[in-house]
Amino acid sequence: MPMQTTQQWFETSLGQYLLEREQAYFDQAVADIFGYNSLQIGFPQHDFLRTNRMPFQFSAGIEKNVALRAAPDFLPIATSSVDLVLLPHVLEFNSNPHQILREVQRILIPEGHVIISGFNPRSLWGIRRWFGSSKYDFPWRGNFIALPRLKDWVALLDFEMTAGRLCCYAPPFSQEKWLHRFNFMEAAGDRWWPISGGVYFLQAVKRVHGMRVIRPEWKESVAARRGMAPITGRFNGNDIGEEPRIAARTTINDRGED
Repeated sequence: MPMQTTQQWFETSLGQYLLEREQAYFDQAVADIFGYNSLQIGFPQHDFLRTNRMPFQFSAGIEKNVALRAAPDFLPIATSSVDLVLLPHVLEFNSNPHQILREVQRILIPEGHVIISGFNPRSLWGIRRWFGSSKYDFPWRGNFIALPRLKDWVALLDFEMTAGRLCCYAPPFSQEKWLHRFNFMEAAGDRWWPISGGVYFLQAVKRVHGMRVIRPEWKESVAARRGMAPITGRFNGNDIGEEPRIAARTTINDRGED
């Protein structure tokens, strides 16, 4: 049997089941993220940025119908220039997912957003990839990444997780009638088995930790220790200069100090 292409799989009943839920999540997630530049890496045939209102939206990847033809782990995009990046099922189908995340961290502006979707290995979908001859087809040939592991990766890159959820709780049946029969699992999944969804979403924000140097006011600190009040304004009709310092020394001598 010939290997099924990615687009052919998305046209199946199971592919449509997944696409419907992913499109709904991305539509809701990107609608209220503002900025100037938004980027979707991979799957350009599906517009997951369609509800986003940024003025410049583009896609990147190795596919033919992208705006920017480039490998996702080495993007020809300026540092700190993108406000939002989507990674729909990119990490589990690339040999270097860590480098992709590093590139995303590099091109995002401070406080920029990244939204990642991935297949959950700790689910019925994860079990399914180990059985049958179709394990070499999409999506079963992917290297599914566990959600706790992905959270560790993004935390190491100074991302702060802001939202996330799971979906696709029904078993990955290829026939539509069986998907409908187990549709009740979708409604009950978040409540009864929240970590067992076939697909997860993770939203994170790039944090940049700055340092503010605190400079102590040395003169005021010395004056406070000696019991002197700082002299402001003018002294005896003259600008503050040598005379305030003389006045301070006079005050000290009057107290019997050196």
